[in-house]
Amino acid sequence: MVTRSNALAQALRIARKTLMWLLAGQLAVAVSMSLVDSYRRRGKKPRPFPVTAPSTVEVGDGTVTTYTYGRDLYADMLAAIDGAQRQILFETYIWKGDETGERFKAALAAAADRGVEVYCIYDGFANLVVSPVFKSFPDNLKVLRYPVYAAGWRFFDLARYGRDHRKILVVDDHVGFVGGYNIGSAYETEWRDTHLRITGPAVWDLKRAFADFWNLNRRRRLRASERPLLLETASTWEPRIRVHRNIPRLWMFPIRSVYIEAINRASRNVWLTTAYFTPDQDFVDAIRAAARRGVDVRLLLPLKSNHIVADWISRGYFSQMLSDGVRIFRYRDAMVHAKTATVDGTWTTVGTANIDRLSLTGNYEVNVEVIDEALAQQLEKVFATDESHALELTSPEWEARDLHRKFTEYFLAPLRPLL
Repeated sequence: MVTRSNALAQALRIARKTLMWLLAGQLAVAVSMSLVDSYRRRGKKPRPFPVTAPSTVEVGDGTVTTYTYGRDLYADMLAAIDGAQRQILFETYIWKGDETGERFKAALAAAADRGVEVYCIYDGFANLVVSPVFKSFPDNLKVLRYPVYAAGWRFFDLARYGRDHRKILVVDDHVGFVGGYNIGSAYETEWRDTHLRITGPAVWDLKRAFADFWNLNRRRRLRASERPLLLETASTWEPRIRVHRNIPRLWMFPIRSVYIEAINRASRNVWLTTAYFTPDQDFVDAIRAAARRGVDVRLLLPLKSNHIVADWISRGYFSQMLSDGVRIFRYRDAMVHAKTATVDGTWTTVGTANIDRLSLTGNYEVNVEVIDEALAQQLEKVFATDESHALELTSPEWEARDLHRKFTEYFLAPLRPLL
């Protein structure tokens, strides 16, 4: 009996060590791939890509403008900041200390100098490589740096490990911006992303999203830059526009449910664009089921994203989706960073959440859901433009890939829950 117990204990130790070595091997391969890819990218010049000019549609008592090129977006964001009279709420995941980042910093500082109340939020981890000099702000700017490590002594509390991946700008209750664009020179001209400019009652939902994050994560001190942000609640609502927020601290992740519900209800088409595609299997099954019932399901991804490991892991889903009729397009020559979807010519979402584990069940995110035919048609036009610059992946082409590629996809698949 003792011998059998010893043998069982030894077997468990061997199994644990094997799993640890396997995980270590997967992480080592992932790191090596990232380093090699980073080296290969050095010195490569960006290539031009087609974009759709900014377009505005009326939605309820307000408007929604779609941007697909950073230079157009930044011009209007800076114009809104320069015209601010009372308050600016600015939040971004990445804020580069380059020429573009300096322009935004100077515009925000100038607004504060003329008496505008300016609140800024940025993610500490995402900006570790940004110069500390750039991250030194004037005293009249109220700045919240979301910490690199937010759990404190609660290191077992998984709800405190989400990053602030949101991108929001609200000016004077009148105009709000939200979408995938971070702030930096590369994003201005080299990346294909999508952002919205919103006017009307829906702006208040963006204000509440900003204020709730500020009040949840500010340090409890009495300095003016860290006091609660209090808003007067608007009495009007825009029923066609809903702002959904993922809040890890409260275990609230509605964006995944919004996507799946829309896909499950689709009867004509589902067109998805995302920078990274590593969802859970239930999400993939919803897409496959839609395709099997005759819905035109299209997924647009980067041919090569800025995270090569995410690319390899996402490919593990391709065979099952292609076999069910999902069409997969891979955008070439530029990084497509948009997070958008349209369904049946009436439903649209644009926001900050990628279709991956980190965005759907991990990070602070914000997506706008709009029920409006004109906006859906505009996003379908954007998708068609992107599709014209993408390569469609066919099932025979995919199944004919090399054996070592199949092995790499299989070997890295267990890392999906980490991305």
